[in-house]
Amino acid sequence: MRLLLHTCCAPCAIHPVDVLRNEGFDVMGYFFRHNIHPFTECLKRQETLESYAGQIDLKMIFQDGYDLEGFLRNIVFREEERCRICYHERLRATALIAKRGKFDCFSTTLLYSKFQKHDLIRSIGEAIGKAIGIGFYYHDFRKGWKEGVQASKRLGMYRQQYCGCVYSEKERYFKNSGPGSQGTPPRSSGHS
Repeated sequence: MRLLLHTCCAPCAIHPVDVLRNEGFDVMGYFFRHNIHPFTECLKRQETLESYAGQIDLKMIFQDGYDLEGFLRNIVFREEERCRICYHERLRATALIAKRGKFDCFSTTLLYSKFQKHDLIRSIGEAIGKAIGIGFYYHDFRKGWKEGVQASKRLGMYRQQYCGCVYSEKERYFKNSGPGSQGTPPRSSGHS
């Protein structure tokens, strides 16, 4: 079976690609760019993914363009719902490409992260799949979290420190220290 895997970054692809291939799937990746800010961060993630995909013979589709303005228009005044909106945009784009490319199903490396909202991802993926006419393959890849992190460090991969959007970047680095605070600098790094 052919599966199109929304691939948010190389470190998060390690374990899911291994699992899916071991389950007999013919996996191709899809990298969605509009939600990753700033553009220099997007490029670092894409370059790391291109390099890793070459090492493991993973064919990839990379989204064209960089619609920062469109992403922000969809989120502004709905910041509390930004993850839902972002999941929907990424999964819908993946499903449309999968349908057009005659894949059997689609999935996402977001299901590898212990920081993502799995129930929400699953319900959105299934609803989009039903609406577009292609199956969403759910697998809880979190069981391989530690192994994937260790492998990415061993491979010397660039490991981002926040989910992707400017809002997640702020949450990662801006720490309130009281009224009128300008924030404090980041203390430690950790992959999210």
